[in-house]
Amino acid sequence: MTKIKVWDPFVRVFHWSLVIGFAANALFVDDDSKLHEWVGYAVVALVLARILWGLVGPHTARFASFLPGPAAVMEQVTDIATQRRRTHLGHTPLGALMIVNLMATMLAIGATGYMMTTNMFWGVDWVEDTHEALVIWAEISVVLHIVAVVWESWRTGVNLPRAMVTGIKTIPDNVNLVR
Repeated sequence: MTKIKVWDPFVRVFHWSLVIGFAANALFVDDDSKLHEWVGYAVVALVLARILWGLVGPHTARFASFLPGPAAVMEQVTDIATQRRRTHLGHTPLGALMIVNLMATMLAIGATGYMMTTNMFWGVDWVEDTHEALVIWAEISVVLHIVAVVWESWRTGVNLPRAMVTGIKTIPDNVNLVR
């Protein structure tokens, strides 16, 4: 087993804070409450802070280190299809695409949510419909993300949820590491 420090405290706190904020607003907080608005603003602030950290943070947090090209995506799909056991130091190419999807969706949810509080867009159906559609898309994406994390953890033998808690990936000796 090889243990590698991967996720810095900011990335881990961001991840779990985003989980809590989105879950609270999507599942528990009354949509018409001020708390819903403030949690939404906090989620947007988290995403904006993560974008900044993606530009100046440590190597595995930087977007330059994990935004994949088409070849990297196809290579991961091939790994899955051929049952080749490889893991990535940071995010997998498909995982990185999901991160971009989720962050963009959270910002769009925040933008449409804010629009609904303004005089110009208050009561405008397309804004509310778009907001609700984006939330549904985010919920679907979150479920796919969780399934993919469980699948990749099983497929590679690397406990990805533990790594997002501890910051350390434990990689079995029979799994190739892609840096």
